[in-house]
Amino acid sequence: MLASVQSWFNVALTPAFTFGGSPFTWLELVACAVSLVMVLANLRVWALAWPLAIVASLLYFLLFWDAKLYGDGALQIVFVVVAFWGWWQWLRGRGEGGRALRVRSLGAVARWRVLAIGLALWPAVGLFLWRFTDSDVPWWDAFPTAFSLVGQWLLGRKYVENWPVWLAVNAVGTALFAYKGLWLTVGLYAVFAALSLAGWRAWRREARAAA
Repeated sequence: MLASVQSWFNVALTPAFTFGGSPFTWLELVACAVSLVMVLANLRVWALAWPLAIVASLLYFLLFWDAKLYGDGALQIVFVVVAFWGWWQWLRGRGEGGRALRVRSLGAVARWRVLAIGLALWPAVGLFLWRFTDSDVPWWDAFPTAFSLVGQWLLGRKYVENWPVWLAVNAVGTALFAYKGLWLTVGLYAVFAALSLAGWRAWRREARAAA
C-alpha cells in the first residue's frame, strides 16, 4: 500500500510540460485548476467552494511539503479541517439574532482585533518553523500561514474582510512561490490577487444590499 502511494506521488511530481525551462508537474497543474474553481465559487458565495477547498488543500499539502514549505504545507491540513467547519457554517450556521449567515462587514474595533491576531500569529509561526524545521524561508513562509488562518475564519463566517486578508496573503505568496520556482502556482496566486479585489467589491455590494 505504502509503495503504491509512493509510486503515485512520484508520477504526480513528474512534469506535465515544460515552459521557459521550468517544469510544471501534474500535481501542481491539478491543484491550480481546482483552486481556481474554488475561489470563483467563493466569490459567488456558493457552498461548493468548501469541498473544492478540501481537495485543493490536500493536493497543495503534497506540493508544498515536497518544496520544503512546511508552514504552508501544514496549513493545508488545517485548511481541510476548517473547510469542513466552513461548509457547515455556510449551510447551517447562524449569525446575529439566530438568522442564517449572510455576507456582512466587521465593525472598526473588530477589524483591529483581527489584524492584531494575525500580527501575533506571524512571529509565533515563524519562530516554530525556524526552530523545528529545515525551511530556508521560515519568516517569509510564516506570513501567509498566519494570515490564511485569519482569512479562513473570516470567510467561514461570511465577513467581507476576508478578501483584503487574502489579497495580502496572495501577494506575499506570489513572491514566495516565485522564489521556490513553483511558476504555475505563481501565476495562480497572481490571479487570486486579482480575484481578491473582485471578491472584495462583490461582497461589499452584497453586504450593503443585505443591510
